[in-house]
Amino acid sequence: MSSPWHLTRRFVGSLWPFGPSTGDTLWAHEHLLAGERTLWDRMSAPDRRHSHGVARRVDQLLDQPSREVIAAALLHDVGKLESGLGTFRRVAATLSAAVAGRETAELWVRSSGVTRRIGLYLTHPAIGGDMLEMADADPLTSAWAREHHLPEEQWTVPVEIGRALRDADDD
Repeated sequence: MSSPWHLTRRFVGSLWPFGPSTGDTLWAHEHLLAGERTLWDRMSAPDRRHSHGVARRVDQLLDQPSREVIAAALLHDVGKLESGLGTFRRVAATLSAAVAGRETAELWVRSSGVTRRIGLYLTHPAIGGDMLEMADADPLTSAWAREHHLPEEQWTVPVEIGRALRDADDD
């Protein structure tokens, strides 16, 4: 789980309802394939703003990152779409995971109502990886969405790239 400082900054930032600027959106679109772009455009305004910031930091951390690496930064949280949770329920989901453990999320996915939605939110990496595969995203982009909460030794993406993506997300 992310640090309390990171989570607090994300929470405060999510209260600002606006997405990235038009110029930032165009920059993001330049790095996304058609199916990826459709998914990114469906993300909430604060999620698109966050992912754009992550992608810009990756662009600074790596020397000329490839399109699929920038796409991975832009789409790492795309699986959160399926939960349909807003900011305050996301906070509740994060706290629930801290108390019950993330492994409980698999059980919650099989339930109904808000409990199911919390389970979907907590399993967003796997869901995002699947969504990206179905959108014909590059394998690296799909892999990072699936792996971005895993320990480094479980990554299939190159370690240097994974570290830059992780560090850019946990600023």
